[in-house]
Amino acid sequence: MRYGQRVDATDLGDMYARTRGAGFGTEVKRRIMLGTYALRSGYYDAYYKKAQQVRTLIKRDFDRAFRYCDVILTPTTPTAAFAFGAKASPLEMYMGDVFTLSCNLAGLPGISVPCGLSADGLPIGAQLLGQPLDEITLLRAGAVIEAAVGLGDRRPAGIGGIA
Repeated sequence: MRYGQRVDATDLGDMYARTRGAGFGTEVKRRIMLGTYALRSGYYDAYYKKAQQVRTLIKRDFDRAFRYCDVILTPTTPTAAFAFGAKASPLEMYMGDVFTLSCNLAGLPGISVPCGLSADGLPIGAQLLGQPLDEITLLRAGAVIEAAVGLGDRRPAGIGGIA
């Protein structure tokens, strides 16, 4: 294996078995289990099929919006970043994803760029969503925002930078 995390083992089968779950935190494991549950026999129609139908509606709405613009600007999260080393509850983590879910559901490229700092000096991000396969427009728009905001290499105190 030449990428990702690798757990040392005596043979290839053992390495695959031991590496498979290594490196995943509790939140990632929780989300994998939820997805596995939704795809179980008997739950497909109740969860997965309905989710795919909703996904189609979301994609359709984005297709309509992109008739009038090249990129869509949204907040990345509903709050500033968590303080370095802070512990968040699963609910806080799910709520932090609320604005980033739509591009994943619609199959759109998205990028988060720094757009400022909170009163506490924590980073705030702006999310740009682009049309399918138009990452170059997204990257150009992100570069314009980063240049206009002018944060440069500033980092919050405690993670290798200046506040």
